Amino acid sequence: MHSLIQSNQFAALSNGTRLHYASAGNVGKPLLLFVHGFPEFWYEWAAQLEEFGRDYFAVAPDLRGFNLSDMPTDLAAYKAKHIVDDLRLLIEHLGYEKATIVAHDWGGAICWNFAIALPQMLEKLIIINSPHPYLFMQALSSNTSQKSASEYMNWLRAEGSETALAKDNFALIEGFFNGMGQPPAAWFDTATRARYHECWSRGLRGGVNYYRASPLHPPTDTNQGPLKLQLKPEDFHVKVPVRVIWGENDKALPKTLLDGLENFIPDLQVIRIPEGSHWIIHEQPARINQLIRGFLDN
Repeated sequence: MHSLIQSNQFAALSNGTRLHYASAGNVGKPLLLFVHGFPEFWYEWAAQLEEFGRDYFAVAPDLRGFNLSDMPTDLAAYKAKHIVDDLRLLIEHLGYEKATIVAHDWGGAICWNFAIALPQMLEKLIIINSPHPYLFMQALSSNTSQKSASEYMNWLRAEGSETALAKDNFALIEGFFNGMGQPPAAWFDTATRARYHECWSRGLRGGVNYYRASPLHPPTDTNQGPLKLQLKPEDFHVKVPVRVIWGENDKALPKTLLDGLENFIPDLQVIRIPEGSHWIIHEQPARINQLIRGFLDN
């Protein structure tokens, strides 16, 4: 498996960042960009690269701070605008003016911002279990159950969380995948586990810094987070066609985060997978491929 994937590639971007990426397919075919979340890396998309490399130039970068890409030490380097800029420059580096983007978790958070800021560079956007930023801000500000579900974000923001995650051979971070005390996830087999351990051993601080640099977290007595934001909903409209795939059995990002999404996106379709967790990409890769394919072919 994964014989089509070329994984050892680097892009030196004009903003000074060096991104590692994997790809499948040929330059010149339409660009399909896959953007991972936390605590993942390009390999989250291995099944998608294999599938879509047949008729697209399918590319999955390691975001800055992850795996083999640059890991800036400055916390401000992890603000969303800089990651959006990395993706813009990567698309240009690859020789393209536009891409279709598929994104999950933190990758989705970045790519919602990308779609709002740079619609001219997007053909279509596919989001998997990643809330729209305005709706997420509202939920974190006023929804008690969402504040509770997102409390892990404040734990990750605290100093030393990366050390705790790495302790005992990454036991805590594996718990994210295994549902915290649930039986081990079937997809997280020995070979996959080894790949993730190799990635995590390169450093977790960059990934955790995404949480530290963002105002989107549950408010605390010392940090108001979303409560201090003065945002206008009209600034968060998305003008490109969007398809959202949502595993509804997501403990941290419940399906209520989809409520009102249609008010921000004229061309929207939401596909719900009731039994799917936050890790639906790993749980049902063939189904995810089928859903992506349906949107691309439409």
